[in-house]
Amino acid sequence: MASLANYLDPEVIQQVGRLDLRARFIVEGFLAGLHSSPFQGFSVEFSEHRKYAHGDAPRTIDWKVFARSDRLFVRKYQAETHLACHLLVDASGSMGYVGYLGPAGSPRGGAAGIVGAWPQPAGKLIYAIHVAAALGYLVIKQQDAVGLGIIGERLETLLPARARRAHLVEVLAALSAVVPRGRTGLARGVEQALARIPHRGLVVFLSDLLTDTDALLEALHHIRFRGHDLIVMHVLDAAETQFPFTGHVRLEDPETGESLVADAGAVRERYLAAVAAWRAKLRDQIGALRADYVPLDTAQPFDKALVEFLLQRQRRR
Repeated sequence: MASLANYLDPEVIQQVGRLDLRARFIVEGFLAGLHSSPFQGFSVEFSEHRKYAHGDAPRTIDWKVFARSDRLFVRKYQAETHLACHLLVDASGSMGYVGYLGPAGSPRGGAAGIVGAWPQPAGKLIYAIHVAAALGYLVIKQQDAVGLGIIGERLETLLPARARRAHLVEVLAALSAVVPRGRTGLARGVEQALARIPHRGLVVFLSDLLTDTDALLEALHHIRFRGHDLIVMHVLDAAETQFPFTGHVRLEDPETGESLVADAGAVRERYLAAVAAWRAKLRDQIGALRADYVPLDTAQPFDKALVEFLLQRQRRR
């Protein structure tokens, strides 16, 4: 990655290099079993026939039509267009939550009440960053354009969509520098991002969606109203989806610091029912916007996340 010479900090170079390598590994393994791209990408589509005129290139003549009608017609095509994919990544404080095991797979300690070893490969933000990096690599690989927005309490970063390999390095560098902090401002961040995205394209939103649901849905509605295709990748920690706690546990909001103590066994059933109902509401409401909802948790391998993404893209075609 010679273009990394633009980043003078050796630590940044090392971080971006690792993320680039991981993105390649995820994508190359993912694409190995596929016969088509999950993106529409370059679109050169047949539009209509018109009568042949002097000066038209012979290669544009539709000889099958000539054989049937004994008249010369040429095929017209729509203009070739690129896919512009913007990745919007939630970097608020709640995305920093990590379950029993940290990102490196080592116990974080002090996690009394966990049943057995928790198969936790990564925290939510790290998981979202790797999925975003893989998607960025996938978009650039097929010569389309990728942009990146980082959203905390507001829009913190927006890199415009470009199709150059060097631009992917900038995207990976921005992802490598993300630190979860502050309260969630998803609705405001989305509005600010939309104001700076000039053309319609694909928006992939990666977040735990832990915010006011009605305000979030209104922001997502604005994405669709602007004509963008939309996929929402809902990333939760595996502990948040399965609640593997026993005994009395202290639950703390990472954004406000508010906490409460609960008997895990007494609240587990209601908690899991509430999470299921919440995700069902999101799926239905986002589906009503003619957008796609992809529920994920950090126990799922990255390639499974991309398969879910592919399935959603195929349904949108």
